[in-house]
Formats: sequence, structure tokens, C-alpha cells
Amino acid sequence: MENFKSVTEGAKGLKRILGLNAFPVGVKFCFEEAEIPADIQRLNQYRYCQALMEARCGHHVLIDGEGMACPAAQAAFGFKPLPEGLKSGKVLVGFGIVQNELTGQTMLEGMVRLEPNTLKALYLFPLEEAVTLPDIVVVEDEVEKLMWIALAKLNLQSGKRVESSTAVLQATCVDATLIPYVKKQFNMSFGCYGCRDATDIGPNEAILGFPFDEFEGIAAAIESLSVKAIPNSRSKKAFAILKKRP
Repeated sequence: MENFKSVTEGAKGLKRILGLNAFPVGVKFCFEEAEIPADIQRLNQYRYCQALMEARCGHHVLIDGEGMACPAAQAAFGFKPLPEGLKSGKVLVGFGIVQNELTGQTMLEGMVRLEPNTLKALYLFPLEEAVTLPDIVVVEDEVEKLMWIALAKLNLQSGKRVESSTAVLQATCVDATLIPYVKKQFNMSFGCYGCRDATDIGPNEAILGFPFDEFEGIAAAIESLSVKAIPNSRSKKAFAILKKRP
């Protein structure tokens, strides 16, 4: 993409066509102090999923290791070591997420993470208000709307099936942000215990993330789908015909 206008217009188009209830979010990884924008609200004692919630509600926010409240997310972003209680799986058993500690250990061993002490901060913002290019785009909304983004991605890769990875844990920080950033791949998640407890995500909503360099193609594919596929599917004509049968 050559300019911010194409980014902001593409984000507005995505929101308008799909009828998104919130803003697609841009996430910028700041590895140098010079990359951290000035005069942006720095969150304190927020979980990463809560920072994402602030951005999809229209706010520009910064979060770093000291301001991040979730120890699992702190470890994933390389801000702090994983506490022993989490590492052992004991905490996940305590929350009732898993039945035995080994399961919890395995889930956390598979965590995609950054190298320790390399990331300075994360800048999250509504994509349609971009003043810098993000590394990742995250969309959290109703499942049907995310389905069209997945179909757009499938069109970009010539019909190759869209695969995703999740431990039903760290849905926003790992599944929707770090996997797309580290592995350079589109990824979807149904959410997790943490984000559903800590944010306003609805029971019918889910999350996906993808590298920003795929945004232009996905936005164009959504425009194409809006001509016929999206309105036809949403009209539910086939279902209406079925309901009229005696």
C-alpha cells in the first residue's frame, strides 16, 4: 500500500460491507523507543485483550510490559518470564480450564512467543484512523462476518484451505496477534477463558488476525464478495423457500 488513505478507506470499506460492530484494529510492534508514538494513552494494569477492546472501540492506546496485567501475555510478548504456577499447569487446573497439570503444561509449552526483552511496547489503534502502518490486523466480531474475511483469504490463496491454530488459551495475544506476526499467517480463534472473562466480547463473537501485508488483498476480495455472494447468502432465500413447503 502506498499511502495511509488506501489503508483507512480499505478499513472503512471492510467495516461497512460486513456491518462490523467495531473497528478492525491495527497492531504495531515497537522494538525501538523511537517507534513508540508520542501523546498516545499508555495503559496501566490492562490485559492485552482489554487493550485490543479499547482499540476496536475507537481508541489509540499503548501497552508495555509494566502496564500489562496478564502474566501469560507478558510472557508471550517477551516482557517477563512465565510464572512457575502457569508453567507447571497448576494455575490452569485451579481455574478449571484443564483437568490435569500436564495438559496445562503442554498448552503453555506450545505458546508462540517473542524473544525475551526485545519488544518495547505495542501500539493498537482503529485501522481506519491509521497514521502508521501496522504489523498485524485483528478483527473481533460476529462469526458470520469473520467467515467472509476467511473466504477472502481463501480467494487470495487460490482455494487452498485456511488452517488455524489455537489452544483455546491466549486467544487475542497469541492466536490473533503473535501467530500472525511470528509465523506470518492468517489465524482464527473462538476466544478463550481469559478474554471472555475480561472483555465485552459477546458469546456469538470470535477473533482473527493476519499480517498487514495481506490487508489490501483481503479488502479487495471483500469488495468482490459484496457484489453477489454476501447479499445472496444473507438474504436466506433458500431457507425461505424451505419454510414455505407444506
